[in-house]
Amino acid sequence: MATASTKYAILIVGPTAVGKTALSIQLAHLLDTEIISADSRQFYRELTIGTAKPTQDEMEGVKHHFIDSHSITSYYSAGDFERDVVKLLEEDIFKRKDVVIITGGSGLFVKALTDGLDEMPEAPLALREQLMKRLETEGLTPLANQLQQLDPVYASTADLQNSQRVIRALEVCLSTGLPFSEFHKKSKVQRSFNFIKIGIERPREELYERINQRMDLMLASGLEAEAQSLLQYRHHNALQTVGYKEIFDYLDGNYDYKTMVELLKRNSRRYAKRQMTWFKNQDDFRWFNAQDFDAIRAFIQASVHI
Repeated sequence: MATASTKYAILIVGPTAVGKTALSIQLAHLLDTEIISADSRQFYRELTIGTAKPTQDEMEGVKHHFIDSHSITSYYSAGDFERDVVKLLEEDIFKRKDVVIITGGSGLFVKALTDGLDEMPEAPLALREQLMKRLETEGLTPLANQLQQLDPVYASTADLQNSQRVIRALEVCLSTGLPFSEFHKKSKVQRSFNFIKIGIERPREELYERINQRMDLMLASGLEAEAQSLLQYRHHNALQTVGYKEIFDYLDGNYDYKTMVELLKRNSRRYAKRQMTWFKNQDDFRWFNAQDFDAIRAFIQASVHI
């Protein structure tokens, strides 16, 4: 068995609908290994259609971790994810495998693995309750606008459609008087394994068409009914995201079905753009066209020394 220093976590990142799942499964077969999901919504058992969670057929027998592992009623942070994944790798997977694939589009969760997270100050419970009440009564937009004023650096790359991220950042800003981004400056942690960082992309028009088609497929597969079944949980962080918020507003009568579909597609495209901005700013990813499997395989084989 190889030593710990010759263990490799292959990161596959990129925007929604770019093809991360299919590529990761293809690589997992090639490398005889397993996949860890770094998608912050596929953790949740109750969310299936709207998260583009791979089906058992699509997994093709490859073991996946951190899919259907939690309930939306539970708070699960990037710090929790970092701790749990490192433990899984060191105590289980890397005792059986030399390589693992980690894939997802949630930048903060990926960064938690590669860099570690700073110790964030605890905010007063009363402040969190106040912000959650504002979210419920005012919606996310005023909170996101406030975050942009208090910490434009963090807001420029953050997913401002994710209420959990917005509220956590506001908690820190308001309770410390300092920008949230000030707490993201420590040196990277040293892991007992190596990362191979791969980003995949497609031409913009091709990606946007894939997003539109995926949303049509989700709607045809019952996304509206899935969202309706989750109405009682709508204020949970996992549902304050693209793909569900738009349907909740439609069910509230805020606009018609056609507008809902247009917003679902538009907001998904905007989310993809924010994901690309995040990952492109992480300057040590090697970027490939999503369909260039031979080049990706060659890069991995040249990077792995086992």
